[in-house]
This record gives sequence, C-alpha cells and structure tokens, in this order.
Amino acid sequence: MNQPFTQLRVGAVCAMIAAAGLAGCATTTDPVAIAQVADRKAGSTVPGIGETRAIAEEAFIYGLPLVMNYAVMQEFVVDKNSGQYKAPFNTIYNEARVFTYQDTAVVTPNSDTPYSMLWLDLRREPMVISVPAVPRGRYYSVQLTDGNTYNYGYIGSRATGHAAGDYLVVGPEWQGEAPAGIKKVFRSSTPFALTIFRTQLFNAKDMPKVQKVQAGYQARPLSAYLKQAAPPAAPKIDFRPATTAGIKENFYEYLDAALEFVPVTPETRELRARLASIGIGPGKTFAFKDLSLEHKAAVLLAMKAGDDKVDAYLSNGAKDINGWKVASVFGDGAFFKGDWLKRAAAAKGGIYGNDAVEAMYPMTRVDAAGETLDGSKHNYTLTFPAGQLPPVNAFWSVTMYDGKSQLLIENPINRYLINSPMLPAMKKNADGSLTLYIQKDSPGKAREANWLPAPAGTIYLVMRLYWPKTEAPSILPAGTGTWSPPGIVVAR
Repeated sequence: MNQPFTQLRVGAVCAMIAAAGLAGCATTTDPVAIAQVADRKAGSTVPGIGETRAIAEEAFIYGLPLVMNYAVMQEFVVDKNSGQYKAPFNTIYNEARVFTYQDTAVVTPNSDTPYSMLWLDLRREPMVISVPAVPRGRYYSVQLTDGNTYNYGYIGSRATGHAAGDYLVVGPEWQGEAPAGIKKVFRSSTPFALTIFRTQLFNAKDMPKVQKVQAGYQARPLSAYLKQAAPPAAPKIDFRPATTAGIKENFYEYLDAALEFVPVTPETRELRARLASIGIGPGKTFAFKDLSLEHKAAVLLAMKAGDDKVDAYLSNGAKDINGWKVASVFGDGAFFKGDWLKRAAAAKGGIYGNDAVEAMYPMTRVDAAGETLDGSKHNYTLTFPAGQLPPVNAFWSVTMYDGKSQLLIENPINRYLINSPMLPAMKKNADGSLTLYIQKDSPGKAREANWLPAPAGTIYLVMRLYWPKTEAPSILPAGTGTWSPPGIVVAR
C-alpha cells in the first residue's frame, strides 16, 4: 500500500527468465511445484509456466483488496506493537481527532471526520450496533465493509436518518431471526468485517460535541443485547503477521492468510480452484523465496502486469472531467458482479471508499491541461465559479496527498484539506468565486485562509462530496452529472 507495486524490477525478471531458459528446475519446497505434483496425482491438468503466470496475475488482481484489508486488520486490531493499533475485535475505538500525516496504515485517509472504528469478529455470534440520536445539522455515517471490501450496508444521516436505533450484523453462516427492537439486519460475506463511523466535525472547538456523539455508539454481542448466556468462544486464531509496508514483498503469502477468512462462493469457486492449482489458498504457504527460478520470474512478471492493469483502470476506467477522474467504483458484491479489476482499482485508489450515493470522490494527479501536478515545479489554483460549489446534502472537501505514497503530508500549518465548514473564514473573489491556492509555500497572509499546502513533489488530490445531491446540479450519475469539478491551473 505504501510502496507502489510498479517498482517491481522487470529488467531483472527478464534476465532471470533468460537465465532459467524456461527450464524445469523446481525445488522440493517450491509451492507451485508441490501444488502441481498434487494435481498430477489427482489426474488434473498441470499449469505450464505461461498459465502459471496468467493465474498469478489473476490472483494479484483478485487478491489486492483482500491483502490490503488483511494488512490493515493486522495493524489495527491484531498487532499491538504496529504503531497503528486501535482496539481488540468487537470494541469501538473513537478517535478524538482527524487523521494526519502520521497515520500510514490506510492510503488516502479522510481527514474531514473523526473516525470511530470497529472490527467485528462474527464467528461466535452476531453483533448489535447501536447509534444515538444525532442532531440533524450534523452528518454521520456508519459504513459496513467486509473482508472482500464490499460495502454491505449503511447506517446514518442518509441511509437511516438521525434517530437512535439498534442494528444487527451477522456473519456469512448465521441462520436466525432478528429479535424485537432491531431495525435492520446486515450480512457480512466474511467472518471478520470493518465498521467505519464518520462523524462530522465543524472546527477544532466542535470536538467535544463530536465526542458526545461518539460516546453514543455501541457494539454488543447479540447475547448481551438479549441478556442471555453467551455461546462458546470461537477458536483462537494465530494470524499470520502482515504489515501494510510489506505487501509488495510478501503479497502471495499475505493472500494465503487473507483467503483463510474469505469463504468460497459460487461466483469465486472456479477462480479459487485456479489459484489453488499454483499453491495459493487457505492452509497453503506461497513463499516466494522457495520458488524455482522460472516460477519466480513468472510470478514477478504477473504482479507487474496485474498492477499495470490496475493503474490503467484508474487512469482510463473513469470519466475525465477537467482533469479529474470521476467514477463510481465502490459498492457491495452485486455492484462489482465479479469485476475484480474494478474492485482492485477501487482499493488501490483509496481502500474503504463509500458508495456513490454516500460520497463521491473526484481525484486527480494532473492539471486541466493534463500535465502532472508537481509542487516542486509550480503553484496552482482551483477556482469554483460563483454559485457552483460542490452540490451536497452534507459537506465537501478537497484533500492533499503525497503523489507517491497517497498519504497526508506534513506541512507548517497542519492543514490537510479545505472543506465547506471552513468557508466562513475564507476569502471570495470580487465576482463571488472561490479560489484555492495549491502550493508548497504560503501564498501570503492575505491568502493563507485559502491555502492548501502541497508537497515538494508530485501531488494527488481527492475531492469528497458527502451525501451528494441527486437533483440538478449534481455530480450523479457518476461521469454524466450536471455538475463538474473545475480544472486545476498553473498560477500566473
């Protein structure tokens, strides 16, 4: 996540292929060879080098969101020494702050809303998530995301309103009926699932009111909600260690671990069988160091090819509007319909994004002329014409990220975004338009309220429209809406 997969050394890989001559030199510990021997004994067709590479590429595209999610889970709720640890499973962790450059587990994090996070373990029994009554003027959302990175449900201002309520979250195998008092049942496709609470913050002085809302969020086992005896504890799991920084070097090993907790479905049965044919899957250990030379070459080329396809989707799979990429790439399993490339692109672009109806994310790395944004070379401006601010029911923001890491950047005024709650303090132009100054150095005291600090290097910008309006003007439907984000231009 924090290191681009495009750093794979293709030249070295090609040299390895030439040296190997595509000859069979599998070692006794080569997981691909072991899987192939098992296939031979079972009478199955054994993949050759070309097919192995194709399957490894397929595994990369299918597995990228699973691996990213698994690594985040490790850092947030498993490894207490990760530096990003939040809380144990089934325990809500409330952040009384917004994310900063020091938060590195998740790429393109939101810095608008203090997060509350809850990683569910649904193996033992369902969990009840309760929310308090939230004032109508304050937006909040509860996003339910599972190990497949499917958004399988929402609670909040848009989805369920501002009233208090109790909601049941169940695992993939649970069979039962919701008890009285439960407003809705949500089913996760995996036994472990992340719940992300976003509570709107208006300004720094508003934090105590946010904390009051956060204090009303609850998570209880169903047995506790019903005041009944709890079922037996689920088996303890020794999770395979993983870090977000280690994904590139350990991708297939992490994928083995992640797939332990992603049940096979009719939609994925054939795909998972293909992965198993080269030694990838639950209970397997796809150790790159144990691969034969030709299998190492095939796998490295597969990862590079898969990552190139993901990048191409991010570049070409969205509508280009004034240099911004506008698309709808997050949703539930029915939304993706087995389009693993779209799912991988969504995760790499910014894992745990919302459905389009909850939030839209125009993003860009280029100016209106198509030139790469680079804070070491230029100063930029972004101007919203009078009366043409992003049309939302909640609020909007423009957030700055480092172009390489996609993380928030350290800056002298600790400002990571400009959002609509900041408008009263900002200065409009004489014609009523609003200009943001995007640059690494201050534009001067007179313009500093409108300054979005940039890195001394490449820039990645994400606009967020929370609860976008559906009536004109609107950014919806994605790519064909009646409102368009204005282009970024080099300052003159």
